[in-house]
Amino acid sequence: MTMRLSRKVGLGVAAVCGVWLARGATVLVEAEAFADKGGWVVDQQFMEQMGSPYLMAHGLGVPVADAATTVQLAEAGAYRVLARTRNWAAHWTREEAPGRFRVAVNGRPLDAVLGTGGADWAWQEAGTVRLEAGAVRLSLCDLTGFNGRCDALILTTDAGFRPETEVARLEAFRRAQGTVRAPQGRVEADLLVVGGGVPGVCAAITAARCGLKVVLVQDRPVLGGNNSSEVRVHLAGRQNLPPYPRLGDVVSEIGPAKGGNAQPPEFYEDARKLEAVRAEKNIALFLNTRGVAVEMAGSRIAAVIGRHVESGQETRFVAPLVLDNTGDGAIGALAGAEFRYGRESREETGEATAPEKADTLTMGSSVQWYSREAAGPVAFPDIRWGLAFDDKSCERVKMGEWTWENGMNRHQVDEFERVRDYGLLVVFSNWSFLKNRSSGKAAYANSRLEWVAHVAGKRESRRLIGDLVLREQDLVGRVAYPDATACTTWTIDLHYPDPKNTKHFPGNEFKSIAKHQAIHPYPIPYRCLYSKNIDNLFMAGRNISVTHVALGTVRVMRTGGMMGEVVGMAAAVCGRHGCLPRDVYAKHFDELKALMEKGVGRGLPQPPQNYNLGGTLMKKE
Repeated sequence: MTMRLSRKVGLGVAAVCGVWLARGATVLVEAEAFADKGGWVVDQQFMEQMGSPYLMAHGLGVPVADAATTVQLAEAGAYRVLARTRNWAAHWTREEAPGRFRVAVNGRPLDAVLGTGGADWAWQEAGTVRLEAGAVRLSLCDLTGFNGRCDALILTTDAGFRPETEVARLEAFRRAQGTVRAPQGRVEADLLVVGGGVPGVCAAITAARCGLKVVLVQDRPVLGGNNSSEVRVHLAGRQNLPPYPRLGDVVSEIGPAKGGNAQPPEFYEDARKLEAVRAEKNIALFLNTRGVAVEMAGSRIAAVIGRHVESGQETRFVAPLVLDNTGDGAIGALAGAEFRYGRESREETGEATAPEKADTLTMGSSVQWYSREAAGPVAFPDIRWGLAFDDKSCERVKMGEWTWENGMNRHQVDEFERVRDYGLLVVFSNWSFLKNRSSGKAAYANSRLEWVAHVAGKRESRRLIGDLVLREQDLVGRVAYPDATACTTWTIDLHYPDPKNTKHFPGNEFKSIAKHQAIHPYPIPYRCLYSKNIDNLFMAGRNISVTHVALGTVRVMRTGGMMGEVVGMAAAVCGRHGCLPRDVYAKHFDELKALMEKGVGRGLPQPPQNYNLGGTLMKKE
């Protein structure tokens, strides 16, 4: 599509402290860059799919406070105002859209109600307003509290202007408008860690204590990934076991004392993780920064481009070694790393648990939630745009944790916004039915929906391929590899749609069951922790080199944290010898063993972390 411009479009849009300065008749304003977010939250989970972070009114059915910012217009005129938005529930219902909002200009709401179109992201006309040159205040006014979303606004005096809709063209438009700004310099390190989940944090701390200069890049304002207050999954798995009982010391330094899924935010001790990273003088931390591109030099990553999710400023990160701890293997995929997605066939892997034919089924993602009891009745909207629950299909509960899992038959990367949104839809729909129409609604009269995650907890997507792919028969048969590292101890825990839920929502299940296979503690081979074809790329966490079946045990976070410790030590060996990850196995594994035996723990008092150790189903000697 070609943009029609009747006069010069603002090619010099700059953001300073949230105030946008435009030169020309068309101005792009990114919602995530609003100076005052009000009650709206920044959602960056789907940048690769829809092109940008956005603001979302996550109010649990109560309209949130307005988001607002100020723009400076270079000239007066009659300005059309457009908003890039979508009706997030349109995949499942054509009834009244849940996420409705308005745009206000200088305190006056424009006529159009937004967020009412189709399921795809598109530009919607908000209205036309006469404006003078100078400062103009823009506001996003939530009408429902049910996850209305706005990616960006355009103000234009060009009656014929049609904004781009295709993601790649939108990217070019953003750059032309200056809301995405190319790197102006570079940040150098010995090790670049992309992803601030438990494995990435442990890797960064370990490498820093081994003397490396580390850059840690995380696309959220908090560290911890699934173990943060945004997702609220407790740590699982055993640690500090032979052959290297000091592996796990760093996990204990950053891990919270309390366990439990879907608990109050203090259970996850975000500050503990942040303080541990900031205490290391060798770590440079970049929060709210997402890796969006890579620069290659042959089969090595030469640089990773990170983009700040609010300002749009990009940074070039340069390091001889890179760790992909994104969960999705996003950096590896950008670099052209070999990866697998879905379930391998039994013929390919020889695994007894594998299906006869390969498919794209994965474990799903969880949108957790909980309620609290109030002193008196609490209302909740009787929504008509949700799923049609009845007394047989509803879930008569007051919280939902890991079993509220969906998207197993959807692509956990390409369709992830739809997966997360379906998780929201079922929580709101079920709660509305329980409160307003169920036969047992009296039991829920005083119950308030207290928290619903807007960052979904993901279990599985891409698995990057290393020099060795760990399989079920390795785990069950206790195959001894010479490059043993940290132990995996969780059962082979694979999730499937709950048959009871399938009965009521075939093909659209949102509840899961787990099937467990007990194992002995099993040391993960080092060759599973680096890429087969990208020479300087490490992996840690759920994107390591394993089959779908083997992922069932290695994916829990204490195990991932120990992988991070191993990678941090391996990176130190690489730094000492100027070598690559594969060379550590081929030439220097004794040095890595010595580091794993010693560990890098501080020896300080640590929280007990005796919860969710996964020992009840473990095989006994």
